[in-house]
Amino acid sequence: MEKFYNETLLKLEMAISDLEIDADCSIHRIETVIHLIIDCLSKLKAYVLERGFKDVNEEIHFFKYQKPEVYPKVCTS
Repeated sequence: MEKFYNETLLKLEMAISDLEIDADCSIHRIETVIHLIIDCLSKLKAYVLERGFKDVNEEIHFFKYQKPEVYPKVCTS
């Protein structure tokens, strides 16, 4: 789970970083970032539904620390 999460988050951050170079209009950029975040969360959801968590601690860590880390990307990018 950790490896998949880190790879997915890195891809999201790279896509947002590339967008900073290309986009001129801030509203367009924000909409695009929102779509990227939704796509990232969908991939994480599909992974979790397919494979599940190895134990309760991994599940708690995901929902308490990892998943909430994706949301602020809209404001900080």
